[in-house]
Amino acid sequence: TMNVEHEISLLVEEIRRLGTKNADGQVSVKFGVLFADEKCANLFEALVGTLKAAKRRKIITYQGEMLLQGVHDNVDIMLLQD
Repeated sequence: TMNVEHEISLLVEEIRRLGTKNADGQVSVKFGVLFADEKCANLFEALVGTLKAAKRRKIITYQGEMLLQGVHDNVDIMLLQD
């Protein structure tokens, strides 16, 4: 089985790498940027699943339930914990 905690920690690293800090010092990245990134594509078998798991654990947040490539490319994924 895939280690969800490990996947989430990798996700957090990638959000930090690709994201930008806002005025409040929170890091966020557009879903499209994350999805299109080659390293992320190789790293995560199920990016959307990992995002949902991280959201359930209140590590990240984003609008909506399910993120779809193309449709939700401009959705901000915000890191809640540093």
